[in-house]
Amino acid sequence: MKATIWHNPRCSKSRETLAILNDTPGVEVEVVDYLNHPPSRDELKALYAAAGLTPREGLRSGEDAAKLLRGASDDQILDAMVAHPILIERPLVETPKGVRLGRPPERVREIL
Repeated sequence: MKATIWHNPRCSKSRETLAILNDTPGVEVEVVDYLNHPPSRDELKALYAAAGLTPREGLRSGEDAAKLLRGASDDQILDAMVAHPILIERPLVETPKGVRLGRPPERVREIL
């Protein structure tokens, strides 16, 4: 099974999630450093839809730039995430069984 992780190597939750993926037999992991190779707006929208999340739920709310999006629409949040990928909560993991936000990291087991 192929698993794609939208990863930030400086994030402990992202590293823990990657370790779960790497330790799962039969999983071929594709690592995407989303800060350097961010998903397109359409990809991000599709990932959130598949995960059952709204863009607001996928927003890294602790970032200063996120505070400016308090009353923003989902479309405005997606636009901000594409322009500033640091606003994307991580890690997102996609497999043929679905998409999960790895918070907590163990959630990715649901789609393995």
